[in-house]
Amino acid sequence: QVQLVESGGGLVQAGDSLRLSCAASGRTFSSYAMGWFRQAPGKEREFVAAISLSGGRIYYADFVKGRFTISRDNAKNTMYLQMNSLKPEDTAVYYCVRDHAFDTVLAGLGSWGQGTQVTVSS
Repeated sequence: QVQLVESGGGLVQAGDSLRLSCAASGRTFSSYAMGWFRQAPGKEREFVAAISLSGGRIYYADFVKGRFTISRDNAKNTMYLQMNSLKPEDTAVYYCVRDHAFDTVLAGLGSWGQGTQVTVSS
């Protein structure tokens, strides 16, 4: 069974940085596109970033461009989200998602982790 475990969330101040990790089980991590979504209280889940199998194709939501960086280490079965210049509006539960198809990840479909809370105080 596919298992995705997010970590690295926490409580920080505006302007601070955090790095989220998503560790995946199994031996075929490199055959999956990966992505990050987030859900703030009272709001719908929204796309943050996605990365293709080899990392050669990356998409970001407009609101994180220039601040967040998605990456992956296929040897460690782990995806990362480096978040800089955090803002209070970045407060949300952050989820990782994976699927064999990049477009499926962009659509928010596939296998999901349980999420990690990020709280940014002003």
